[in-house]
Amino acid sequence: MELTFKGGDLVADGGLRRADVTVSEGRIAAVAEPGGEPRGRTVDAAGLLVLPGFVDAHVHLMDPGPSEREDWEHGTAAAAASGVTTVLEHTHFAPVLDRDALAAKRRYAGARSRVDFGLAAHLFPESIDRVPELWDEGVAFFKAFTCTTHGVPALGEGELRRAFAAAAGVDAPVLVHCEDEALTAEAEERLRAAGRADGAVLPEWRSPVAERVASERVLSLAQEEGARVVVAHASHPEVLAMVAAARAAGARVSGETCPQYLTLLEAEVREYGPLRKFTPPARAHGEADLDQMWAAVRSGDGVDYISSDHAPSTRAQKLEGDIWSAHFGLPGLDTTSGVLIDAAARGTIDFPRLAELYSEQPARIYGLSARKGRIAPGLDADLVLVDPAGEWTVEPGAIRSKAGWSPYEGRTLRGRVVATYLRGEEVFANGEVVGAPGGGRAVT
Repeated sequence: MELTFKGGDLVADGGLRRADVTVSEGRIAAVAEPGGEPRGRTVDAAGLLVLPGFVDAHVHLMDPGPSEREDWEHGTAAAAASGVTTVLEHTHFAPVLDRDALAAKRRYAGARSRVDFGLAAHLFPESIDRVPELWDEGVAFFKAFTCTTHGVPALGEGELRRAFAAAAGVDAPVLVHCEDEALTAEAEERLRAAGRADGAVLPEWRSPVAERVASERVLSLAQEEGARVVVAHASHPEVLAMVAAARAAGARVSGETCPQYLTLLEAEVREYGPLRKFTPPARAHGEADLDQMWAAVRSGDGVDYISSDHAPSTRAQKLEGDIWSAHFGLPGLDTTSGVLIDAAARGTIDFPRLAELYSEQPARIYGLSARKGRIAPGLDADLVLVDPAGEWTVEPGAIRSKAGWSPYEGRTLRGRVVATYLRGEEVFANGEVVGAPGGGRAVT
């Protein structure tokens, strides 16, 4: 099957230019100056931006597991509608700890995913010795925690060192949730003893100090062991500066942040309670703090890519308990590209930087750049058409995730995804998800 995207403004190679893109057998065959003879079916991209399909490298679809929160069919429908053509997924409820679990989950996701996918494995104390065999079997990365969260055990310093050494031995990336176990446990005990159950306990429990202490230790161990380590969901500029300094000193480290740290304020948890319960929590106290985070995003000082950290629950599930018992996490696959496109449309970042942050860099860091992340001949024809003049308002009816709500409800975002192509096939068009469950393929 052949088709040609005619006359769009192509976001590629760090710039933006008018070009035609020809697709053959699911891959990009040519990128050429506009006006040539089209091959196959023609897609009129005039007035639209043509971006590489987005790669969301930090997604939790809860499935297999308590899939009343989310499942592969709904989560990847949200992805397709948002221009995300590849997700890297791990769920804490059915962690991948050995090769049998990985094979079973790959089969399970392959029958349900509407977009391409990779699967991560968890690093539990008992699974560290399995790092080489899991890497050989094709995990996308390994996920480690420095504090017990979602029922996933923390790795102590010795275990973390051993895990980094094992990962370095096979050159596998490790994504690390950085909050200090001792500090978070002490804060929880103290706050519970005081009878606190208001929303403001969250930033005291999961404090900036706990994140900084854990990040410093993780970055130091990464350098000592020569491991490829990504600091997950860095929430404030000090952590990003630590990542940048460690890299300048020779460590093989990267930084990930998420839209919630660029847009939401710490004080919102006082009003919204569990609907703003995620960790690390929002840190910004006002626009000046958000501006600092966006400055780091623009410069790349500690920010290598952006992910959604999609970890949804329905509104009812979020509100059925108090701040202590409610699930951590926010829905994000529906809105991450929207927040970034809006930022580019308003000039906070530019569209080439958006493509780096949400496509090229995650593909590079996680070993997918031979097929994903850019618009270039030979790569998969994963393409997103964006109307930069369009607008949309975030409302429950626009959310395809099972969550059915968003922390951005009521916000009007500039720019909108009008079509998504996965390996040259439409998976979202005319406001509808048309990609079928099972249409996605494993990328690792």
